[in-house]
Amino acid sequence: MSAAVDLLTFGESMVSLRSPGPLSAGGSLGMHVAGAESNVAVGVARLGHTVTWAGVLGADPHGEFILRQLRSEGLGVWHRVDPTRGTGVMFLEQRTADVSRAFYYRAGSAGSTLRREDIEPVLDAGVRVLHLTGITAALGPQPLDAVEYAAERAASEGVLVSLDVNYRSKLWTRDEARAALASIVRHADVVIASEDELDLLASDHSSPRVGNGGSDAAEATMAAGLLDRGVREVVVKRGAAGACAYTAAGHLEQRAVPVTSIDTVGAGDAFTAGYLSAVLDGKDVAGRLQRGVLAGAFAVSTAGDWEGLPHRGELGLLAHSSGTTQR
Repeated sequence: MSAAVDLLTFGESMVSLRSPGPLSAGGSLGMHVAGAESNVAVGVARLGHTVTWAGVLGADPHGEFILRQLRSEGLGVWHRVDPTRGTGVMFLEQRTADVSRAFYYRAGSAGSTLRREDIEPVLDAGVRVLHLTGITAALGPQPLDAVEYAAERAASEGVLVSLDVNYRSKLWTRDEARAALASIVRHADVVIASEDELDLLASDHSSPRVGNGGSDAAEATMAAGLLDRGVREVVVKRGAAGACAYTAAGHLEQRAVPVTSIDTVGAGDAFTAGYLSAVLDGKDVAGRLQRGVLAGAFAVSTAGDWEGLPHRGELGLLAHSSGTTQR
């Protein structure tokens, strides 16, 4: 199969209305596009790759806004419009300097009607990397079926499959997530998870949550179990502490790039975008981790889910001293 695009991802993109302070106090709201999959899509496209995002939108101004934003970033957009349902909306408040809170209005949204028929044509066109998240799988039976279908088909056709757990407690329970992800992870080549998400993929359901009192040994054991089941790379996001990867060749750690943190929303998606970009460029695991933490540093040191993500020519910017002005 000749690949038409470097990366395909699909899921629900929403309108995000962001407040710089508590929503209960009122004030102005900024309108943005939010969605883990579209965040990754933008990040990978800015780094010089061809990317397609697929999803379902409502026949409303919110959907039109999302299309305009994604297309302006150079993405190929494959979408269906549902005239009977609205585009999902979320509110995000900066409650304190260190705590943001999201409030979702996505139940019954157009995006939750995503089905395998929406994905078949873009897979037919060919792709090098398929990127999936647990968020889409959590939206309902039809989106879960679409994720399972895409993962199985892509793996059978030799497409590299990436799975980011991206657990959202407001969408499903940990037990529900564990049961659903079991049918997806068996097709994954690259698994990406936060420290407290890795146990959702473990075959031993008694495995401790590493980010909640677990240990480095437990993390290594769970990663080894995934490698034994056919996953090639198990990547663990550690936030401000950086990231690490487990492969058959061993375990590699990468420290975070020190920056001034402005907004941590979207940092994990930025890391994933950087990592997958390096995969597409044929870099080794060390190079993949390095680009991942670098993209994450851009994300946390700028406002917005994806607005501050780097273009390829900007990857060297953070090598400059703090407060530098380029002239």
